[in-house]
Formats: sequence, C-alpha cells, structure tokens
Amino acid sequence: MSKTLYLMLGFPGAGKTTASKLIHELTGAYHLWADHERRLKFATPTYTHQENTELYEVLNQKSKTLLENGQSVIFDTNFNFYKDRQHLRDIAASAGAETVLIWVHTPKEIAKTRATKDAHKQDTRVLGNMPEERFERMTGNLQPPKQDEAYIELDGTQLTSEYVKDKLSL
Repeated sequence: MSKTLYLMLGFPGAGKTTASKLIHELTGAYHLWADHERRLKFATPTYTHQENTELYEVLNQKSKTLLENGQSVIFDTNFNFYKDRQHLRDIAASAGAETVLIWVHTPKEIAKTRATKDAHKQDTRVLGNMPEERFERMTGNLQPPKQDEAYIELDGTQLTSEYVKDKLSL
C-alpha cells in the first residue's frame, strides 16, 4: 500500500477523531492527534496564535518526517482553511505521498452538543468542553472543499468500522 496523508475536515464535535481512530485501525496509519499533542505540549492550552503556530510547526514537521520514512499519517485536526490543506498537500507530495481529504459532515447542532456539552461522555474530547463562542468562531471559519479538492464525505452520525472501510474503499 502506498503512503497516504489523511487530512480531516469538519466542525468540532463532528466525529473527526472517531473517524481517525477507525482509519488507524483499518490501515495502521499513524494517528497524529492535534488535541492530544496540544495537551502534552501545553499544561494549560490558551489557543493563542503563538501557541497554534508553535504546535502546528511541530505537527507539520512530524507528519513530514513520518511520510518521508514511509509511514501513512492521519492528521487529526480541523483543516478548516484551504491554504492549510494545500500546505499539507505540498508536504505530502514532497514526500511522495498521496493526500486524502476526509470531510466528516455532521449536523451543526449535533456537533455543537458533542463539542460544548458532552466531553465527559467521550474519550475523544481530551481537552474537555469547548466554549460555545470558540465553536461558533471555528464553524464560521470552515471553508468547504473547493472544486479542485477531491474529498471523501463521511456522515459523522454513522461512524463504524464497516462504514469507514466502505466509504474509503479499504
């Protein structure tokens, strides 16, 4: 199997981490989970521009190194901005890897409840409940895939191993 960089797109609480874990189980790709890495790197995350820049410089380099060493990577974060997705596509291409954009599409109200109220019910919410204003800002910034972006859409309310395997043709 060729090396692949999986990029995740979707609202906070959409199911990106659940989908990422399933893809990891199905493919063995390295699960590079930004929320987990943020928690390890910063004792009390602030989500400032400086913190984000520092975190993503490390994560981008880690994904590049893994790809260059022949390992597929699931980059589990909100790739809401086209320019960020394109930057990672360039990193993947330079490492000889293909990029697969996964859009985990979930109704906004379901995602909002998962992200802002139900953290205690989910092992995927390692940073706890997200403030509603951050959720609204992030969802307002989401740039859907452009016409030149191939992507696979997953229903974030239907995430099972069989469903993901079928949708990704694994």
